[in-house]
Order: sequence, then C-alpha cells, then structure tokens
Amino acid sequence: MDKKSTPPLMRPPVLADSEVLALAQRYLTPNYKNSPIVFSHGDGPWNIASDGRRFLDMSAGVAVNALGHGHPDLVAAIAEQSARLVHQSNYWHNQHAAPLAADLCQRFEKAVLAATGKVEQGRIFFCNSGAEGTEAAIKTARRYHARVLGKARPGIVTVQGSFHGRTYAAMTATAQPKYQDGFEPLVPGFRYAKFGDLDSIAAQIDDTVGAVLIEVVQGEGGVCVAPPGFFKALRQLCDDRGVLLCLDEVQTGIGRTGSFFAFEQEGIAPDIVWLAKALGGGIPVGAMIAREAVAQALQPGTHATTFGANALCMYVGRVVLGVIDRDHLVANAAAMGDLLLSELKKAFANKPYVVDIRGRGLMCGVQIRGDVKAVIDAARGMGLLVSLAGSDVVRLTPPLIIGPEHVEFAVTRLLAAAEQVLANA
Repeated sequence: MDKKSTPPLMRPPVLADSEVLALAQRYLTPNYKNSPIVFSHGDGPWNIASDGRRFLDMSAGVAVNALGHGHPDLVAAIAEQSARLVHQSNYWHNQHAAPLAADLCQRFEKAVLAATGKVEQGRIFFCNSGAEGTEAAIKTARRYHARVLGKARPGIVTVQGSFHGRTYAAMTATAQPKYQDGFEPLVPGFRYAKFGDLDSIAAQIDDTVGAVLIEVVQGEGGVCVAPPGFFKALRQLCDDRGVLLCLDEVQTGIGRTGSFFAFEQEGIAPDIVWLAKALGGGIPVGAMIAREAVAQALQPGTHATTFGANALCMYVGRVVLGVIDRDHLVANAAAMGDLLLSELKKAFANKPYVVDIRGRGLMCGVQIRGDVKAVIDAARGMGLLVSLAGSDVVRLTPPLIIGPEHVEFAVTRLLAAAEQVLANA
C-alpha cells in the first residue's frame, strides 16, 4: 500500500486501571500473582503509577533496568534504530551484532587475563533471555565433549537453591523442586549438590559428568554468597576432572556486583559464562560467551534463535554499555552497594526478626524470620518496590544509577515496613 494513501492509525486507548485489572483477571493465565498496581511510566529509579503514585524501584524489574526508567540515551537509541532496522535474519549481518560481540568478548578476555595471566579468546552466541543463555550453555557443554573432544559426558552438576530459567533444561538445572513440580519428567543427566560445598560437588562428578553449572551469587535462592575461596577451589576441581565450569551471570553480570563480571572478584576464569537482564536495559538481550575451544562445539546448524542478535537489540546493548562506561556505573554499583549493605546492617542491627543481611554490590538481601511477603507489601504501601528471593529474603537489586539519597529512602522505608509487620508479631 502506498504510504501516502495509508489512513492514520488510531492509537490504542489508555484504559482505566479498573478496566486493565478486569481484563487481566479474565484473559491472562494465572501464573503471576500481580499486585493491583498499573504503572504508566518511570523516571530514573522511580516507577510512577497511572494514578500518580511514585515508587522507588529497588527491584529494577529483577535486576534488568540498569539505567532506570526513561533514560534519554536508551530512549533515543530505541527510536533511532527502530527507524532504521529492527530485525533481519541471522542469514545476514547487521551493523551492531559483531561490534557488540567484540566489546563483550574483549571485556571477558581482559577479565580472564587479569584472573589467570592467560590470553584466552572468547566467542559469543546472542539470544533473548537468561533462560536461553542457560540452554545455549548446556547444549554447548554437551556437544563440546561429544563432538570436539570425542567422548560424550552429558552429565551436568548444579546446586541447590539455584535458578537458571523456566525452559525445560534450564528448569531442570534449577535445583528447586517448587519450580519443577508437575512438569516431570525432567531433562535427564542433571545432578544436584550443595552451594558453597566443594566436597558435595566433587561427590557428584564422575567420568559421565562434563560440566558444573552455577551462579556466582545466587539470586532467586536468597542472595547467597559462597564462602571465600570456594570458586578458586571449584575451578581447580573442574580442571582436575576435565569438567567445564559454566557460570550463570544473568543477574550478577553487567556491573551489578561492583565489577563487570562477578567472577572477576573470585580470581577465576570460566569456560562458559552467560549474561542477560541488564545488558539490554529493559530490551530482551542475552549473550553466552565461551572460550574459543569450547565455542567450536557450535558449528553451522547446531544452534540458533530467530530474534537473537537482531539490529535493535544489538544497538541498544551497545548504547547500554556505553552509558555504563561513560557514567562509571560499575564503580557506582560498588560504592552504592557498600553503602546500602552497611546502612541495612546498621538499621536492622539487633532486630530479633532479622536472620542475616548479605549481598555483593547492588544485589542485597535481608533474610527475615516472619511474614516476609507482608513486609514487601507494606513497603510497597510506603512507596518502595522490593522483591522476594527464596522463601524469606527481601531482595534489593536497584538500577545502577542510584545515589545516596535513594539508599536512605529505601532503608528507611524498609525498616518502617518491617517494624509495622513484625515488631509486635
């Protein structure tokens, strides 16, 4: 149709909140337990509801919105690239996938060199999400042993409390029965050990196991940090047994923990690592990075994804990384993370309902004895958005752009919410 003769499109109407909630109740599958708030827009680290209420977003879409909401560089990038080219098949190249791959691989190679003193080239497979990154890592690890090394070792060890996604292999890798209930039979070949327990992992490795798959800091499991030295010992164990070390950095990567990759703080190098969430700043982008030798498992026809590496997502990813570098947001995450953790510990000192306060960078958790969901609801009523991790942890994963004033607001409101719910419980 001739563009000049095309009638203008009537924009979809903005419905009243009551209409939106009624439609959601009638037409959406009931797998989400949504809070009855309809958000219309955001402003930096703030979410704004359609009725005008403002909420400090200390969840950031579960560690996704690294630049907050409405960031001008991100807004401009989406508009610019969507006017040029949104999607084209991976049969061809676009202008942004290879440059983004180079940027991420160079960061990976620099981190590996710093940790090990070795020069190691990385290669990238782009996808759309963390779960797809997990699937790509599992397939790469299995095919590497079967076709590159010539001896199948399909077994994969993961750890209790982990979370790696909701697709079938990722769900099977997620060693939490509540996520697997009713979906049996699961994907074969997975074994479970204890997080932070080297002996437990070693006991699961035999000559049929080809990979250990683990988060550097457990997110959904409750913001769990491994004991000092654990990951160095695990790296050595994997080397001794000929097993790939595969790190899920979907939540911890892109500066969240105060370094670009969380593994940098452990002084190790993985064989495979994958990223998502913050990489697109809210646009779905995932990336699996593998060592050169391991990446040879993915020959033409072995793996693909329709929307991975599309021009819009790749350009946005480049802009997100550019903003993070320009505005020193990794350093800000380290500084604000230290402040947040210290202020939480100070505010909740000697509170009988607090079990533990832990975290790394802007990934903090307050473990609570009592009705943690009621605390999260009360905080929301006071203008603070936080999320649940595990069964008893309030998780704070704010945008990387926050400042001291946001830390003060969050700690004050969370303490008030906890006192309201638990002080006299």
